Amino acid sequence: MKKQTIDVLLLSSVIAICIFGIIMIFSSSYVWAEYKFSDPFKYVKNQGLFFLIGLFLINFISKVDYDIYQKKANYILMFCFILLVLVLIPGIGTIRNGSRSWFGIGSFGIQPSEFMKIGLIIFTAKYLTNNEKDLRSIKKGVIPILSMVMLAFFLIMLQPDFGTGVILVMAIIGMLFISGVNFSFFYKLGIMGIIGIVLLILVAPYRLARILSFLNPWTDPLGSGFQIIQSLYAIGPGGLFGLGFGNSIQKHFYLPEPQTDFIFSIISEEFGFMGIVIVSFLFITIIYRGFKIALNCKEKFGKYLAFGLTFQIAFQTVLNLMVVVGLIPVTGYALLLYS
Repeated sequence: MKKQTIDVLLLSSVIAICIFGIIMIFSSSYVWAEYKFSDPFKYVKNQGLFFLIGLFLINFISKVDYDIYQKKANYILMFCFILLVLVLIPGIGTIRNGSRSWFGIGSFGIQPSEFMKIGLIIFTAKYLTNNEKDLRSIKKGVIPILSMVMLAFFLIMLQPDFGTGVILVMAIIGMLFISGVNFSFFYKLGIMGIIGIVLLILVAPYRLARILSFLNPWTDPLGSGFQIIQSLYAIGPGGLFGLGFGNSIQKHFYLPEPQTDFIFSIISEEFGFMGIVIVSFLFITIIYRGFKIALNCKEKFGKYLAFGLTFQIAFQTVLNLMVVVGLIPVTGYALLLYS
């Protein structure tokens, strides 16, 4: 059992984000919660419960030797694949917002794709550690792990959940990038990725509508362009210090379900530029400490694992913020630890 210590700055930043997130969940959701459930504290109670569960899991998992993950990586990945298959079965998986991507437990929901995002990183970290020499060959070293990634992506797309699929794929590509794979491979992969994304857009009209609304949301201000327009209306008036806590206008049935993917818009509206600085500083601290841990880790599996998890957090965070400010089309990217 290796001696493992807690990164106090990392833990403090995570807890600070979670507490601020609970506060903002209440501020952004109480209007909707009162209307839908006659309970203004509905969402904040759920978030608070998850926070307490998260603290327990942090304490428990921090005591686990991460070598166990390496030894059990195959079983972890297999378990994640089983969950992705089960959620597609009517009667087992439940449909929310048009996607069969949830296991419903009362009023709570669990997304098996979230387990896959972690399980695949664990498996890839083991694979890269054990197959370092083979990575020089695309056919022998890279194709096998990409096949597993694309199988997971395919199952997630059957739900469908394009956003989660992209995050999962990009996290693994990031890990391959630092593993020493020939750089020219990523040019080819990029071209294939662009072609694949175009095909996915063409076969699903709602994705094309999102692209068109991204280019000019005012072409359909009450339809596909509605969310981004309302998000920008929230961010714009924020100024330096915002309208004040609880004083958001857009959460009053303008911005749809503001406690989820667009919670950053409400933070910007109520706390202004200073709120943006606080959110950005906390995320930058978490990402910096995560990469620092990866660099300082003496074992390759630990390096890959820490890098993969941190890169995934960074990628998903950046994507959410880009959606909210209108830099990329609207897709279901939650703001980690807040939404």
